[in-house]
This record gives sequence, structure tokens and C-alpha cells, in this order.
Amino acid sequence: GDRVLRTALPHADAWNTWRAAHLGIPADLANASLRGLDLAKANLAGADCRKADFRGTILSGATLTDANLAGANFFKSVLDAADLAGANLIGAQFLNCAQLKTARNWQSAFRDPDLACGAPVPARQR
Repeated sequence: GDRVLRTALPHADAWNTWRAAHLGIPADLANASLRGLDLAKANLAGADCRKADFRGTILSGATLTDANLAGANFFKSVLDAADLAGANLIGAQFLNCAQLKTARNWQSAFRDPDLACGAPVPARQR
């Protein structure tokens, strides 16, 4: 389970191949240390990434739709063209509007009022 995820994850192609073969298995990356990895174009749709460490992680073009990123650390993360549609960013740490606005569909991500960044904040998920 978790060991497979962490082994495949540092290589986005290997990860995406694994995800495609295991679509029914939720990706549990809560509290994972993903610091400094190149996860460009990784498919993390629907993944549980609560409190994950994304410091310095490259998430360019990654699919983060409906991912739970609550409390994750985004210090110096690269989010350009990442898809954040429906993602939960409540309590995200070290995430700023400049980073957020490089992503796609960030306006539909659930986020704290200080990350409104000029767009309405969706009602919080219950």
C-alpha cells in the first residue's frame, strides 16, 4: 500500500502508470514528505494529501482536482498550470496568491479567505 505509493511517487511517469492501474484505490499521502520532488504532470486527483510536505516540490501541470490538500506546506512550491478544480486548500501553509494564480481552476478550490486572491471563495465543504 503506502510503501508502493511512496516508491512510485518520485517519478511522475511511474506514479501515473500505477494510478491508472489502481483507479479504485485512494491515494493516501496524508503527512507524506514530498519535499523537493519533481511531480510535474503527476495525477494526484482525489488524493488525500492533508498536511503533506510540498516544500520546493514541482507540481507544474499536475492534476490536483478534488485533492485534499488541507494544511499542506507549499513553501516555494511550483504550481504553474496545475489543475486545482475542487481541491481543498483550507489551512494550506506558505501558499500565496502569486503561486495560486499560476495554477488552473484555482478559483474553484476551497481555500481560506486570505487566499481569495480577487475571486470569490467557494462555500466550505461539510
